[in-house]
Amino acid sequence: MHVSELQQALRDFSAEREWQRFNTPRNLALALVGEVGEVAELLQWLTEEEAAAVATAADGEAARLRERAGEEVSDVLAYLLLLADSLGVDVERAFTAKLAANAEKYPVHLARGSAAKHTEL
Repeated sequence: MHVSELQQALRDFSAEREWQRFNTPRNLALALVGEVGEVAELLQWLTEEEAAAVATAADGEAARLRERAGEEVSDVLAYLLLLADSLGVDVERAFTAKLAANAEKYPVHLARGSAAKHTEL
């Protein structure tokens, strides 16, 4: 699905339940922050090695954690898309523009392998 199709699916979902009045920018931003917190909570007390294992585990606790993380990441995406929709932000256009701006701020020859801020490169 494209971003616009995901947003339409969310609009339809909300409309069927008559939730549009709750989908205000303020409410959606707060919900988004809460969901990001739930993602962070899943990983909060893991070591770097344990967190990395979540991505590759075939079974066990790490695999169950990946499934839960997928659910929470989906919630984050849903609220982010609803927020963008409520603000009239064209996500695809905004993302493309931001990626191009970051490419200028972080040229490969200076930024490769560095976590430095663009003003420090």
